[in-house]
Amino acid sequence: MQALIRARLGDIEAEEDIRILFAIESGSRAWGFHSPDSDYDVRFIYARPLNWHLKLGKKRDVVERPIDDELDLSGWELSKALTLTLGSNAVIAEWLQSPITYCEDATVRDLLTGFASRALNRKSVTWHYLSLQRRQMSRLSAPDGGIRLKRFFYVLRPALALRWMRLNEKSMPPMNMAALRDGANLTADESAALDGLTVQKMQTRERGTTTAVDPILLALAEKEAEAAETWLRTASAPDRAALWDDANHLHRQITQKYS
Repeated sequence: MQALIRARLGDIEAEEDIRILFAIESGSRAWGFHSPDSDYDVRFIYARPLNWHLKLGKKRDVVERPIDDELDLSGWELSKALTLTLGSNAVIAEWLQSPITYCEDATVRDLLTGFASRALNRKSVTWHYLSLQRRQMSRLSAPDGGIRLKRFFYVLRPALALRWMRLNEKSMPPMNMAALRDGANLTADESAALDGLTVQKMQTRERGTTTAVDPILLALAEKEAEAAETWLRTASAPDRAALWDDANHLHRQITQKYS
């Protein structure tokens, strides 16, 4: 699959006249709790040549390919990625930290990671993960009355991200579940419950359900949601005007490199 993915990325570069700066796995395979039938969610950031930017008219800043049963490929143009980072988009931070890389310009990826670590503010990222957790909690129930295992992991991951940010007072939590756990100071009971559920998830198909989940994990998710809500009541966002100059400089630097 890695060879197929790299070949498809090469085809996209040729077809679109772009340079892919980095391409990574963004789904459950990168998070560390994929099912046997999980597909591959490939995401990438790409640069366009300078002449593309100088053309008049509205230009599309996304490249997508039709999704099939195994592979989902899409990417964002560099200026879109930088603008979203300025808005503290947590998805960009996750892509930059993915443990599964299909191709990359390592220097550019390091530059973007450094920029993201400065640009993301904890208040916005906290809202992102809190909203994600709430939304997934509302979708837990399966038609058979069970609990969707996949959805419950979509609750746990933002809960751990909220805990990581609370304990570390930083705004760029790790993407991978194992790295999140390392900085989340879980109790022995929480770790054991999460280990058991991870094994169950990785042995179950994507639509698999369970009759119940360990109340320890439910309590963890509820506790972190409450802590995040309390913190947000008094949190403030810093002035970020100077970051626009940094983003413009990065955009020029990278675009010129590939023009």
